[in-house]
Parts: sequence; C-alpha cells; structure tokens
Amino acid sequence: MFSLTVRRHFMIAHSLPREVFGPAQSLHGATFVAEVTFRRRRLNQDAIVLDIGAAGTIIEEVLAGLNYRNLDEHPDFDGKLTTTEALAEYIARSVAAQLKDSDDGRELAGIDVTLRENPDAWATFTLDLVG
Repeated sequence: MFSLTVRRHFMIAHSLPREVFGPAQSLHGATFVAEVTFRRRRLNQDAIVLDIGAAGTIIEEVLAGLNYRNLDEHPDFDGKLTTTEALAEYIARSVAAQLKDSDDGRELAGIDVTLRENPDAWATFTLDLVG
C-alpha cells in the first residue's frame, strides 16, 4: 500500500455544549493541523499516489469552508457536535467527494484524516474507499 500525506492548518470557533467537555462547553477557538493521507494499492501511470499540488488544492478548498468560521453556525453541523473526531470524518468525506469523479480518485483505497489540536492530542478518521 502506498500513501501520500499533505497537511494544512485551519482555525475555527465552536462550542461543545455537554458537561463532559468541561470548559470547552463555552465558545472557544481552535487551530488544527490537518494531515490528509491518500492511500492506493498501486502507483498511477506517473508513479505517484496523487499529485501533491492537486491534493493540496483539494484540501484547501475543503478547509476554506471551515477556516475562520464559527462551526456552531455552520449549516453542515446543525445539531451536531464538532468534536475533533467528527471534524476529521467531515473532512475525509468532503475530500473524497471532491475526488470521486477523477481517475486518481477512483483508484484510491482510502483517505485518512488526522487533526492535531496540539502536540499532545490528535484524532484520526479512516475512510476506506474500496471493499
């Protein structure tokens, strides 16, 4: 299995209105480093998983809809908690949707999104695209 990881960062505001989240129940900001890993079983005809520039552009387009936004007001998250894990899934599915009609997208085996909140805490969502 081959993989390519591209990372970008984005900033959001949100609240997590449940007691388990302690002080994060209140509106607060977070800066995330998003690491998006594209996996495929065989390299393409150019001997790559995916063009790094194209991958970066897709990630930037997905993150543009989140960056500097209050996710409590974002229509895609109406009635949902915007935990790190939930955001990782949202990003993975959004990236996959952008790639679904491309030749490289059809050959991908999966996409992993790791969101790092700080050097000591992160969450990952793995989206398998085959099988």
